[in-house]
Amino acid sequence: MDIVPSPDGSSSPVPAPSAPPASPSAPTSEVPAPAATPAAGSKGAPPKAVDKETTAGILFGIGAYGLWGLLPLYFFVLMPAGAVEIVANRVVWSLLFCALLITVTRSWGALAGALRNRAVFGSLALAAFLIAVNWLTYTYGVTTGQAVEASLGYFINPLVSVLLGVFVLKEKLRPLQWAAVGIGFVAVGVLTYSYGKLPWIALTLAFSFGLYGFVKKRVGPRVDAVTSLSVETMVLAPFAAVTMVYLALTGTATLTTQGPGHFWLLLASGVITAVPLLFFGASARRLPMTTIGLLQYFAPLLQFVLALVVFKEAMTLDRWIGFGVVWVALLVLTVDMLRSLRKSSPERLAHA
Repeated sequence: MDIVPSPDGSSSPVPAPSAPPASPSAPTSEVPAPAATPAAGSKGAPPKAVDKETTAGILFGIGAYGLWGLLPLYFFVLMPAGAVEIVANRVVWSLLFCALLITVTRSWGALAGALRNRAVFGSLALAAFLIAVNWLTYTYGVTTGQAVEASLGYFINPLVSVLLGVFVLKEKLRPLQWAAVGIGFVAVGVLTYSYGKLPWIALTLAFSFGLYGFVKKRVGPRVDAVTSLSVETMVLAPFAAVTMVYLALTGTATLTTQGPGHFWLLLASGVITAVPLLFFGASARRLPMTTIGLLQYFAPLLQFVLALVVFKEAMTLDRWIGFGVVWVALLVLTVDMLRSLRKSSPERLAHA
């Protein structure tokens, strides 16, 4: 079973195929254009279109997870704005940015088609709810001095992917996957003891983003990244707009009270929110789940380093132990993914 990530979005397990999945962005019947002359001793020249898609997918993935890893710095400079105000602004200004993208790319027809398709719209509405929960929880964690626990949520996200495979897709786990899940439960127990409470921020982030990635991957072949993000933002925008009006009426909004710099930083949240989500959607549609599963470790690692080095959050010995156990579980899971990929390599060569 492979792993779908995450935040934009995401991790969901899918059965490991005997041959590499075709890129969702291209029809499965597509064949590479005739090559000039294959290299000596080879069966044929590699399909260049696929190579370009894979390279683009990796770059998009690094861009998405790198930007998510640096988000705590952005939330830090937005203070004293709270989590609710930040998320509301992210949604409203993202909608304007999406409208600009739709206009530039002339994708209004695709957007209308997604809105008319009940299955697509329903899936994206669910994805919108899940990402809203994820954003609120993550922003709350960072702005209240709990960035370390927030990073933990994305570290344990791959383990949630495995659990999704069991309970949603009814898959059977391999021995190393069972071992990783067991180690993960031990880690949660250690961290619960360390924090004196269940690490609910981490668990909420892991499950909300894991489910978000699962939904996005299922609907991905039927809708492009820009359209998908636009529909999600349209679903959330009315709630976000009402929230911004309420905060302004109650005198708790900071949008216009902290100077022009703060105002423009909040407006920039639309671009800062939309760009990594677009990158994530583009990456998930181009890459195998194993590759995305490895890339997703990049974001929580950056978040963890920022929490310790920049925000100076405390890490007691028992918390280090808890995080160490989590990293052992991830190591076991990574070894299992790589072993599964290696076993499927001969079959891929046979189908080449």
